[in-house]
Amino acid sequence: MVIPDLLASDCYRNSYLAKSGIRFYAGAPLVTREGHTLGAMCVLDTQPNELSEQEQTMLRDLAAMVMAQIELQHAFGRVDPLTGLSNRNQFAEDLQDMQRDSPHEWRVALLTEVVDVSEISALHRTLGPAYLDELVRVSARCLQQAIGSGMKIYHLGGCQFVHLVNHASDTHLLQEALRLRQALLALESARAVPVLVRPTVGIAPFCLGKIATVDILRSAYAACLDARQARRGAGLFSSELDADYQRRYMLLNDIGRALENEDELYLVFQPRVRLDSGECSGAEALLRWRHPVLGDLSPDEFIPLIEHTPMARPFTQWVLRHTVSQAAAWHRQGETLQISVNVSATNLEEEHFALQLLGEMAHMGLPRANLEVELTESALVSQGDVATDQLKALISAGVRIAIDDFGTGYSSLSYLHEIPAHTVKIDRLFITHLDSDERAATLVNSMILMAHDLGYRVVAEGVESDAVYRRLVQLGCDEAQGYLIAKPLSPAAFEKWLHPG
Repeated sequence: MVIPDLLASDCYRNSYLAKSGIRFYAGAPLVTREGHTLGAMCVLDTQPNELSEQEQTMLRDLAAMVMAQIELQHAFGRVDPLTGLSNRNQFAEDLQDMQRDSPHEWRVALLTEVVDVSEISALHRTLGPAYLDELVRVSARCLQQAIGSGMKIYHLGGCQFVHLVNHASDTHLLQEALRLRQALLALESARAVPVLVRPTVGIAPFCLGKIATVDILRSAYAACLDARQARRGAGLFSSELDADYQRRYMLLNDIGRALENEDELYLVFQPRVRLDSGECSGAEALLRWRHPVLGDLSPDEFIPLIEHTPMARPFTQWVLRHTVSQAAAWHRQGETLQISVNVSATNLEEEHFALQLLGEMAHMGLPRANLEVELTESALVSQGDVATDQLKALISAGVRIAIDDFGTGYSSLSYLHEIPAHTVKIDRLFITHLDSDERAATLVNSMILMAHDLGYRVVAEGVESDAVYRRLVQLGCDEAQGYLIAKPLSPAAFEKWLHPG
C-alpha cells in the first residue's frame, strides 16, 4: 500500500500520521503462513514521495524477511526438530486460540501411541536411538497422510502423536481411530519401519474452554492405556475408569500422611476359636483406614495398591508395631492369646526384618509364642535367600508362621513339604458354601488331611453359618474364624466379647 501524500488523500488527511507531520506512507503487510495479518513493514517520510517498482519489491522482500524472523522466533520451542511437526507447546497455544474463537464447542483429541511406552527402553537398548528416530519420522509421515494435509498433527514426544477432530458419534470416532491404526500397521507389512509396531489410539472428547490442555492429553492417554490393557486397538475415554485411577492416586499420595496421623489408621481384631472346645485361641489383626475425605476404606482397596510401592515397608512396620503393642497389653492383663498379623513378601526381603520384629516384641514384653506371622502362598513361593533366612530366624526364635489364603495360590505336596510354617488358613472361597457344595467339601477335606499329615494346624476362614461350622467339626478342622463367631472388633469390643459377663 503506497500513499504518496497523506494530506492529499480524502481518507488519510485527518489520520493520526498526517496530524503528526507524516506526508508519505508505504507499507507491506506481515502475513503468517496461515493467512493472519500481524501488521505491516512501513516506510514513512515527512515529505510527499513516490515508490518505484524496484523499491516496492525491496519493501516486500524486507517484509518477508521480517515475517520469516518472526515465525522462526515463534517456532522455537514449538516445532519438533525430528519430525518438523508442531509439538506439545504449540498444541496448547492452538487450543487457546480455539477456546477464544469457538468457546463451548466440542472437539475430540485422538492420541496415537505407535509403540507401547514400556517397550521404548528395550528398543533403545537393542536397536539404538537411530532406529527409533526413523520409526518416529516414518510414523509421522504416515499419520499426516492418513488424516490429510489440511489437518494438523502434533508430536508429543517418543512415539506419541495427537490431533483434533470434530465431535461425532462414538462409533464414527472408533472407526476413524481404527483406520489410523490400520494405516500404521500397513507400514509394518510393507517393511517401512525398523521394528514391530502395535499402535493404539485413545479418544477423548472435550468442550473448549471447560478443560485444561494437560487434562485433555491426560484423558486421551488414559483412553489409550485402557485400550492397550484391554488388548483393543482403540478406546474411548471412560470417566468411571478415570475416577477410579484418580482415587487410587489420591490414596497412594495420602498414605504417608496417614502413617503419621493416629486418627486415620487403626487396627481391629477378628477372633479365632478352637472347634473342639469353642474357646478363643487368639485373633487376627486387621488394618482399617478412616480417610478424612473418602471415609472408611476397605483394606481390599488400599492394601493391594501399597504392597508394590516403597510405602509397603513403613506400612507393615506400622501394623507390626501397633499389633505387638496391643498383644503385649493383653498379655499383661493375663490373656492367653495368639495374635496373628499379615506380612508382605516385600518385608521378608528386608535383611533385618526378623531382628527388628523380635526387638520390638522384646521391648514391648510380648512372648514370642503369642505372635503369628501370616504370609500368602505367593509370598512364600517367591521367597529368595534373604526371605528364607528371615523366616528361619523367626521360627527358631519361637514365632509361629501361618500360610494365609491357602488353596488359592501354588499349593502342591512338594511346595508344602518345603515351607517352614506351622498353620494353614483355608481361604473363604472354599469355606463359604461348604455345607451345600460337595466339591468344596471334598477339597476342604483333602486340604485338612494333607495339612495334618504334614504337621500343620488348620484354620478355616469365612465361617458364616452354623451348618458350615458343624461340617468343619466333622472334617476335623482345628480352628475357625468368620462372621458367625465375630466380626472384626476394636480392642475394647474384643475384650467385651472375650469376657461378656
